[in-house]
Amino acid sequence: MKHIFKEATEENLPTLVLLHGTGGNEEDLLPLADIIAPKAAVLGIRGNVLENGMPRFFRRLSEGVFDEEDLIFRTKELNEFLDEAAENYHFNRENLVAIGYSNGANIAASLLYHYQSSLKGAALFHAMVPRRDVEIPSANEVPIFIGAGKLDPLIPAKETKELIDDLNRAGANVTEYWGEGGHQLTRDEVIDAKRWFEENFIK
Repeated sequence: MKHIFKEATEENLPTLVLLHGTGGNEEDLLPLADIIAPKAAVLGIRGNVLENGMPRFFRRLSEGVFDEEDLIFRTKELNEFLDEAAENYHFNRENLVAIGYSNGANIAASLLYHYQSSLKGAALFHAMVPRRDVEIPSANEVPIFIGAGKLDPLIPAKETKELIDDLNRAGANVTEYWGEGGHQLTRDEVIDAKRWFEENFIK
C-alpha cells in the first residue's frame, strides 16, 4: 500500500496509523498527528481503491452502503500491511493507534470489528458502523475516541450511537465528542482527541 513513514522523536509512544477520508492520501492527516502526538512515529497510508479517481480504503455500493465483501478483503489487506510495515520500519506492532477520518475511520473501526488486538487504540472521526450482525472480538479496555457532528448530513446520530454501543459492548473504553457541526473535522474535536491521547498513552 502506498504510504509514508516518519520516525518517532520520543521512544515508547504508540505509532500513529493515519487513514484518510475519500479523496485523500497518505499525507492528509499529518497535521492532525502533529497536533495529537507530535513526537510519535507516523505511518500514513493511502487507500487501494479508487472511486471516480478518488482514493478510498474499500468500495461502497452507494452513499452509506458498503460493499461488505470488499470491506472484509480490504480490512484483511490493511491488517497484513500493518504486520509488514512493523517489520520493515521496526516499530512495535502491538502499539498502534489509528487516527481515521470518514472512510479511514470506517476501515479503522473495521479492524476492531474483525481482528482482536489489531490496534492499541483509535481516534475515529465521523465514522459509521462497518458491519452489523457480527460478533466483535473483545476490545479489552482499548481506548477509543469518537468524534461526531450533531448535524452531520452523512452520518445520523443514531448511527454514531450504535457504533459507540457496539464498541462498549466489546469492552472498549469509549470517549465521545459531539460537535455542533456537520461532517467536517473541527479544531475542537482534534484538541479533544489530543487530550484523550495524552491521558491514555503518555505516561
